[in-house]
This record gives sequence, structure tokens and C-alpha cells, in this order.
Amino acid sequence: MGRPYDGEMQRRAPSSLLAWTFLPYIAVSTLHVILLAAGSPLAGPTKLLLMPMLAVPVLAAARWLEPPTTLALVLAALLFSWLGDGAGTFFPAAPELPLMLLFFGIAHVAYILLFARRLAVRRMPWWALVYALWWGAMMAVLGPHTGGLLIAVAVYGLVLGGTAAFSAGCHPLIATGGAFFLTSDTLLAFRLFLPDGLPEWSSPAVMLTYTLGQGLIVAGALLTLRKRAS
Repeated sequence: MGRPYDGEMQRRAPSSLLAWTFLPYIAVSTLHVILLAAGSPLAGPTKLLLMPMLAVPVLAAARWLEPPTTLALVLAALLFSWLGDGAGTFFPAAPELPLMLLFFGIAHVAYILLFARRLAVRRMPWWALVYALWWGAMMAVLGPHTGGLLIAVAVYGLVLGGTAAFSAGCHPLIATGGAFFLTSDTLLAFRLFLPDGLPEWSSPAVMLTYTLGQGLIVAGALLTLRKRAS
């Protein structure tokens, strides 16, 4: 009797892991947004804790994630997101914005591969075409203000929109996370290239939507993979 019971407990374990391993990320995300809204100098250090805290539930559930390339793609997306978050801190001698675009661009490619090859549960819905319209509108509005970064911004916009579009064919949490991620980068783009176009409170809004997006994507990915493994 003991062996079947142990097997049942192992199958239930991922659900309990998802219940508590996200708490450090939720706590740090909430603290970071509050500190950013308050203009605290501690907002910077807490930003660098976001992706490591989001890696906690992924690593905790690693034994249930198959195949190994799936785990590698999730961790790669978080790693390069972390490098993008800390580009100015980690590489102070390099231009920050191009590095951010590079690192987050790689993170988005990892997410696209993850969604398309591992997490898709249905065909991409027709309404995902709205993300192509989003890209065209963003380039029309912001393109003239990007200067020498026009091509880099255009390419980054394509992979960002691609992430949101491919997420639409996945678990609803992932689809919602992809939309939040796109919202965050849209707000950030306006803050960077049209700084007078948004109010000051849009800065914490960028990070609120970013942390929601990343967290929902990872939660949806783990739920999808746990269901397939059970």
C-alpha cells in the first residue's frame, strides 16, 4: 500500500510547489513596485532580485519538467530577462538601451520557442493578428523618434509581438502574461522615446505590468507542463 500512496503524493507535489514557491517573487515584485513609486533608491537592487525569485518555482519543479530542453528554455528566458533588467548595472561601460534590447530580444526568442514547440494547446487564434497591427502602429508613432536605434527597435518589436502572438495559443495564464509583457514594453518605449507623452506614474506601471507578465507566463508554463506530466 505504501508504494502507490507515495506515487500519488509525488503526482500531487507540483501543485503544492506552485502554491508557495511563487511567494518570494510576489513579495519582491510588490516591494519593488512600491519602492519605485516612492522614488526609493532601493528600487534598483530589488529589481535585480525579480528574475532570480521567479526562477525559484521553476527550479523547484524541475524534476517534473520534461524534456530537459523545456527547462533550459524557461531558464534562458529568465536569465536574459535578468541581464536586461540589470544591463546598466552589470555593464556600466556599455550603452544601456542597446544591451537591454539585445538581452530581452534573446529572452523573447526563448519564449517563442517554448510556446511554439512545448506549450501550445491550440492553434494561434485569429485575434492574435492584433499584435501585428500593434507593431505597425508602434513603428509609425515611435519610429521617427528612435534615431540610430530604428532597426534594433523594429526587430525587438517583432520578437516582442511574436511572444505575445504565440502566447495566445497557450494556457490562458500564458496568453494573459504575454499581453501584460507587451503592455509593459509599450509603456517603456513611450517613456524612452516620447518622455513627455506619459505621466510620472507610468514608471511603476511599467514594472507592475512587467512583473505580472513574467509571473503569469511562468505560472502558466508550469501548470501546462505539470498537467502533461501527470
